[in-house]
Amino acid sequence: MTKSIDFSKYSSFKIGGSFEVELLDECQTYPKDAYLIGSCNNILIGNNPPKLITLSKRYDFIKIEDDMLIVGAATPSGRLASFCKKNNIADFEFISHLPGKLGGLIKMNAGLKEYEIFNNLIYVKTCSGVKNKDEIEFGYRYTNIDEPILEVAFELKYGFLQDRVDMFAKMRSNQPKEPSAGSCFKNPKGDYAGRLIEEVGLKGFRVGGMEFSSKHANFLVNMGGGTYEDATFLIKEAQKRVFEKFGITLELEIIILDKII
Repeated sequence: MTKSIDFSKYSSFKIGGSFEVELLDECQTYPKDAYLIGSCNNILIGNNPPKLITLSKRYDFIKIEDDMLIVGAATPSGRLASFCKKNNIADFEFISHLPGKLGGLIKMNAGLKEYEIFNNLIYVKTCSGVKNKDEIEFGYRYTNIDEPILEVAFELKYGFLQDRVDMFAKMRSNQPKEPSAGSCFKNPKGDYAGRLIEEVGLKGFRVGGMEFSSKHANFLVNMGGGTYEDATFLIKEAQKRVFEKFGITLELEIIILDKII
């Protein structure tokens, strides 16, 4: 079964055409040459994307079982945040400020500062079986998981803190409101991608409808009518200028899906 997705409306970048996306319901039917997408909050879709799949509604659930919080990988972060607040569950206050579905947050070990999704993780269930936390390589915005994530189990702790929610909201207050995919580049060790982009004169720099935000230089934003070509030009220009001036290779935090880059 497939569904047609218009990525100019669906993705957080508001860029992309309409493509058929296969629904993954059973792992036996999982096409190995396909790329699994969630809600496309950190993805730039090109004009020639690979075969795309997404989890079916079967994997959108939250339950408490055996003193664990068990969540389906298709569950939106906002739904999980609301569930934790309603049920006085601690350590997920930051989730409401990380848009996306749980599978994507796990795949990239999403977080804010020291608060990362892996902090309270017990296991991840994938198409090949259950992987305990100590069997997974993970670090700053990285895991080595290379197959569909179906569900995740977390330690269950009580004591929801509204103060933390307010703190995370304040941390996000400097971010632009225009369509983007969050931070464009990972922060190099000991430095900030936004500072480097500003230092090479690209803060507020626009090509077509895309711009490195004048509010936060590491946010590539769609000011209206931005295209894949506009976005990739700016990405390559930032990498080129930063390397020429500082000898630092900026590593993408967003994911580009296109057969021709």
